[in-house]
Amino acid sequence: MQITDATTAPATDDVVIADGETLPWERDLLTLFVQNQIRVVLALPFFAALFALMTLQWTPWQQSLAWFASALGCQIIQYVLCRLYLRAQPKKSQFTEWLGILSASEFLAAACWSTPLFLLWNNASDLQHVYIVASLIAMVAARIMISANFMPIIIAGTGLMTFALALRCLTETGYLYAGLGALAIGCQIFFVLVARKLQETARDMLIFKAQKEELVTKLMAERDRSEIARAEALREKLRAEEASKAKSQFLATMSHELRTPLNAILGFSEIIGREMFGRHEVAAYKNYANDIHDSGSYLLSLVNDILDLTRIEAGRRDLNAEPLVVAETLEDVRNFVSFKLTEKSQTLDFDIPANLPKVMADRRAVRQIWINLLSNAAKFSPNGGRIGVRVRQRDSGEISVSVIDNGPGMPEEEIATAMEAFSRGSLAVKKAVDGAGLGLPIVKGLITMHGGSFVLRSKPGLGTEATVIFPAARVMSGPRAGVVSEPAAATPSQRKLIAITG
Repeated sequence: MQITDATTAPATDDVVIADGETLPWERDLLTLFVQNQIRVVLALPFFAALFALMTLQWTPWQQSLAWFASALGCQIIQYVLCRLYLRAQPKKSQFTEWLGILSASEFLAAACWSTPLFLLWNNASDLQHVYIVASLIAMVAARIMISANFMPIIIAGTGLMTFALALRCLTETGYLYAGLGALAIGCQIFFVLVARKLQETARDMLIFKAQKEELVTKLMAERDRSEIARAEALREKLRAEEASKAKSQFLATMSHELRTPLNAILGFSEIIGREMFGRHEVAAYKNYANDIHDSGSYLLSLVNDILDLTRIEAGRRDLNAEPLVVAETLEDVRNFVSFKLTEKSQTLDFDIPANLPKVMADRRAVRQIWINLLSNAAKFSPNGGRIGVRVRQRDSGEISVSVIDNGPGMPEEEIATAMEAFSRGSLAVKKAVDGAGLGLPIVKGLITMHGGSFVLRSKPGLGTEATVIFPAARVMSGPRAGVVSEPAAATPSQRKLIAITG
């Protein structure tokens, strides 16, 4: 899994820069790593702060604070180096030098993250040791996601952390530490293999895109070329599209495989948190297990979002259409997001006309659309804010569902960016609002699969209005709606028949 899509970087097999010098595709992969590093500049310090806060349960605050300060310093160094790299646009002769500098910064960060195994270890219990190891394995997974485009940087960073984990476990006795050491090594091998495949995919994408762009440029400069050149351009375009589809399919498969170790972490942490093998003598142990479970759940939700998005892009997301009452689906989701609303004392109001026709849609997809939109509205609305949901049937027969919040809004020029995967508005970055920028692209992809559309309107200081529009072809109007509304038409076979005949 990689955070930045290969198609967004300078995609060239040999990139020509201002002075006429050419750079190989390795430079583009290194640029992808730098862009990924900048995009997560706020996420990693947050994780470090959470880890340091938890260690206060058994470690003097001076040690925890010193470690957090060093981790933050390493992150700042990496961020500054990445900014300098993008500003410098290094030449071919400087590529090796910059690769060494960035690898050294990754090695320094890995060394900092390895120090808790020795600095914060001695006063900890067995369960706290498990917490430290699990947190570092999660950090290894995060660093591989960020550095998946370039293997030397992966080895420089995660290799050191895994070696430190294995070394620490070897110094302890018991099957628990032997298992933890084996788990760390196994996860490292698995993650490196996945990263290697991702790097090969990104490299192929860069080469294919470079070939396509080269042909398109030649066609624009020489429009009187023969039909043979036109046919060749078409073949190269098809190859590039097939490569893009193969990338999406590969990412979907790899995201699915990444869930296996995450589910194991979640399962064991839940067992510990529920005290299924006996009550903990120290109450804090239960909190540690819950922290592990929450961190793993967040990472799993990110993987699931990427899996959903790649399935939509690859056309592998199937729709199981059935007649749905829009009001009922919204009420169902209201209960799901009620906890978030209560936390910030927010109010959710529904404006839904009576006797609204049903829509033929996939229940799971519609539920996911409402959850993403309402969660976004709750996330950006202030404490005590109001969120409104307005449903209307247009004269054209379409049904529109609008989620309106009174949050800070966003500039119009950022709306198009917000609809792209892994893109976040300036406000979300400035205020460190959690999220990976996948919610709105997933909403757009799901409603597009229904033949509908998604419109986002926002102005700074006036809030945001997100509107999902179901096409008239999916609205159960006329005699068909009457049949569906009858109790006798409630069986799955009857609903499928109605959907087919409609």
